[in-house]
Amino acid sequence: MTTATPTAADSAANQTSGSVDPLLSVRDLKTYFPVRSGLLQRVTDYVRAVDGVSFDIAPGETLGLVGESGCGKTTVGRTILRLQPHSGGQVIFEGKDIFQLHGAGLKAMRREMQIIFQDPAGSLNPRMRIAAIVGEPLVIHGLVKDKDELRQKAEELLVRCGMPKAAADRYPHEFSGGQRQRIGIARALALQPRFIICDEPTSALDVSIQAQIINLLGDLQSEFGLSYLFISHDMAVIQHVCKNIAVMYKGKIVEHGPREQIIEDPQHLYTQSLLSAVPEPDPRSEKQRVVFEGGAM
Repeated sequence: MTTATPTAADSAANQTSGSVDPLLSVRDLKTYFPVRSGLLQRVTDYVRAVDGVSFDIAPGETLGLVGESGCGKTTVGRTILRLQPHSGGQVIFEGKDIFQLHGAGLKAMRREMQIIFQDPAGSLNPRMRIAAIVGEPLVIHGLVKDKDELRQKAEELLVRCGMPKAAADRYPHEFSGGQRQRIGIARALALQPRFIICDEPTSALDVSIQAQIINLLGDLQSEFGLSYLFISHDMAVIQHVCKNIAVMYKGKIVEHGPREQIIEDPQHLYTQSLLSAVPEPDPRSEKQRVVFEGGAM
């Protein structure tokens, strides 16, 4: 299933989840950033960070969005959550257009959709104790009655993510990168969402810690029926985690389909290049490097 145009991407997206109604449908999503120049700083052009992206994610599914740094992956995730204004397209979550929601409707939708950020250190307030960080979503949405209940729920979330209860009284700088990412995951789980965007959650971690975080995310998905959009530039991680893969290049999805099809029979030269860059565990094995020079999609 290969495509070089948004229209074909729509077709691929429609087939991803089979007959199951998708939890999330992204259609022709666009996010443009204005380029200003001259003395008056007038808009003279646009950077098309996301330019006609379409895909579906079924309940309990993990879709991997893979591509090189700067291709627009993170912007897709942030636009879906309305952390970044969109320039066009639709994001439908359980039949509701997210871009049309306001006020109480938008606040209710945010309970269902969360994000795990790439940088666990930068995403945690250094002046707040861990109990307050993990419990902050519960306070904002009015889901706890008092400090005792807040403390109890924060501790339960920390323990479920592999952290001791005592971590609740400490500050982010007292933990390692892997521990901070576990705290970030606990915070994302606080509102019991159905959909989580994992924005390169393992890229800042050591390889051994990456495996632990990936296993934790898998366990949580099985336990709570979560759906993930897993964003990464690492094709090896994507292969291990995701059932379906969308390959992104210069703001567009150039190839999209089941993991086995993308890995075993990649059609686009850019996908072939990403796969050829995955290190081989056997040093005696010879792998031909595919070089993608860019240009036509």
